[in-house]
Amino acid sequence: MNKWIEILVGLLVILLGVLLWATTLGIGFWDFGTAAWELVKGGAVWVILLIGFVLLVLGISDLKE
Repeated sequence: MNKWIEILVGLLVILLGVLLWATTLGIGFWDFGTAAWELVKGGAVWVILLIGFVLLVLGISDLKE
């Protein structure tokens, strides 16, 4: 696929996600905003844990050398 088409499609998907989040923020059943925020918070915890694990493995690897 052409790189410009990939960039355009990526921007359109991001824009669609932002519009979906903004228009349904706090409206009962279709509350995608809260679900997205919970996903980001949970993802942040996993990223922190994975960074810690990678640093631990790198430290152990350096001890062996």
